[in-house]
Amino acid sequence: MTLLLAGFWPGLAGAAALGLVVGALVGWPDRLAASLGLCVVAGLVAAAAIAGFVPGLPGLWLDGAALMLPAYCAACLLGALGRRLVGRT
Repeated sequence: MTLLLAGFWPGLAGAAALGLVVGALVGWPDRLAASLGLCVVAGLVAAAAIAGFVPGLPGLWLDGAALMLPAYCAACLLGALGRRLVGRT
């Protein structure tokens, strides 16, 4: 796991930065269907990565997506929270 984090830290940092910007620009969603759908997709990707269904280089890409998607989602949440706290609804 630490080897994956060491190799994917630029992608994790980019996903977090992009999530903060997107969350701050867009704010809270009007409907929760898209947010819940993205959480379901993140869970399915993480489950497939943990189970090891995909071998080789595509499996490495899946592991990277399983690491970066939750970081992006959490940063979007923080950005939207910051927008709400500033009062720009």
